[in-house]
Amino acid sequence: MLIRGSLAGLLSGIIMGLVMKGLEALTSKEIYTLLLNIDFIPYMGEQNYSEPIEFFFHLLIAIFIGVMFGWILNYFKVVSKWRKYMLSLLITLPTVFLYFPLTILAVKATPPVSDVQSFTLWTICHLLFAILLPAFYTFFHTRKEDNSI
Repeated sequence: MLIRGSLAGLLSGIIMGLVMKGLEALTSKEIYTLLLNIDFIPYMGEQNYSEPIEFFFHLLIAIFIGVMFGWILNYFKVVSKWRKYMLSLLITLPTVFLYFPLTILAVKATPPVSDVQSFTLWTICHLLFAILLPAFYTFFHTRKEDNSI
C-alpha cells in the first residue's frame, strides 16, 4: 500500500507537472510557475531554489496524496473501480481551489485570480492527476499481487 501509493502519486504528479509546463509554454499562462511557487512560505520563500528542487517539493505533495489515497482504500476496503475514482476526485478536488490562495499569496508573477483560462487549465491538470492516481495505483497492484506493495 505504501509503495503502491507512493508510486501512483509520483507518476501522477510527474505527468501533471509536465503537462502544466507544456501548457504554460503554449499559452503563456503561468500555471506551472504557480504549481512550483513556494515564495510565500516563511523561510522556504527566502531561499532561491532551482526548478528541479521546486518540482521535487511538488512531487512530495503528490506522493503524500498517493499514500493517503492508498491508505483510505485499504482502511475502508474499497475495491470498486468507480469508488476508487470518486475517492481520488474527492482527495484532489481541494487542490483545484488552492489556485486562489496560492495566486493571492504569491510574490512572483503568477496568473491573476480572475484569469478564467488559467483556472481552467489548472483544473484540467488537477483532474488529470485525479484520473491517473487510481489508474497507476491499480496498475501497480496488478503488477504485484503481494500485500506488501
